[in-house]
Amino acid sequence: MRLHVFGLSGGIGSGKSTVAAHFRARGLPVVDADVLAREVVSKGSEGLTEIIAAFGAGILTSTGELDRSALAHRVFGDPAQRALLESMTHPRVRALARERLSEIEARGEPLACYEVPLLFEAGLTDTYRPTVVVTCSPEQQIERAMRRDGATRERILARISAQMPLSEKARRADYVIDNSGDLATTKANADRVLALVCADCDVDSARYLRES
Repeated sequence: MRLHVFGLSGGIGSGKSTVAAHFRARGLPVVDADVLAREVVSKGSEGLTEIIAAFGAGILTSTGELDRSALAHRVFGDPAQRALLESMTHPRVRALARERLSEIEARGEPLACYEVPLLFEAGLTDTYRPTVVVTCSPEQQIERAMRRDGATRERILARISAQMPLSEKARRADYVIDNSGDLATTKANADRVLALVCADCDVDSARYLRES
């Protein structure tokens, strides 16, 4: 059985993780690129060793873990430093993603979701199709991210501006899940899109959309 893998993306605070959690609750395997990104730079990993060699031990915590905030401060606003970091982490994340998806395929699963913030920016749209983007209004995006991260409005705006605009991601996506309403509405929108993805991939949607 060939595994079909579709891409799930969004912007900061758009609700991508909420939709991914709903998909998991429906029994759909989801691989989270953010989780993989932490794994490839975990303490003692080759990835972390390479990062230390490039950026110095100042990006470590007192316990030898990667200080993600310190590293982000080093590379934010410096395209060359950011590109250097991505050259170390992105290939490792992609390799680990392939490994995780191979494990899912070996279990006989027909469909999986790859949850990745930089789906479009990293040029992965031809690899993981169809593409699904979770959207909300710009103000909701800012307010949710501020509440989630405990960050200032200015910091969230700076992070949003460093990514492809959410509206552009939605324009490029095969399907869009509107997360501007309440949770029940978002779940209903997610189920509708999941049914369409199943149809595209010739997978029986009843596997995931059974009534509880």
